[in-house]
Amino acid sequence: MTDEAFHLSPLDVRRWDFGAKTFRGYDDKKVEDFRNQVADELERLTRQCQELESKARGFHEQLRAFRERDKALNDALVSAQQLRSEIREQAEREAQLILREARAEGERLVDQARAEVRRLEAEIAALEKSRIAYVGQLRVLIERQLAELNATDVPMPTIRPATPEPEGTDQRTHMKTPAWLESLVKE
Repeated sequence: MTDEAFHLSPLDVRRWDFGAKTFRGYDDKKVEDFRNQVADELERLTRQCQELESKARGFHEQLRAFRERDKALNDALVSAQQLRSEIREQAEREAQLILREARAEGERLVDQARAEVRRLEAEIAALEKSRIAYVGQLRVLIERQLAELNATDVPMPTIRPATPEPEGTDQRTHMKTPAWLESLVKE
């Protein structure tokens, strides 16, 4: 007999009939006491077995839940690693884009500054030409004025020195051409 083929319940033990009584058979009281003990033990073992099966089911359920959590954690870890890789790649692409934009902006600013320098140089050159033309025209005007003055034979007045002249000196005859005016004529 195997365990699966033969199962006794406590009720089976209590109701078991040993058949007809024989003259020299077992003591009824002892047999009854033994049956009760076996039935009690079977009840205890049955309860214990049910408790253990219940615990085993609970442990199996916990194990299944732990396995599901483990799988979920592994899936989350894989997803996080993939997300990290994607974020890193995206950050590198954005960094490259920012660098390209910054270089382009820098080149634009340098080109703009060079154009401004060229414009200012051209403006300075134009101002220098204007200055030279102005000085030339002023020179011509002064030379004409000097020529007109020389043509009139009027003595040139001199600028009075800082020290007073002695009394009786004709100040008109001591007038000289100012140095700044002569420097313009010589240029």
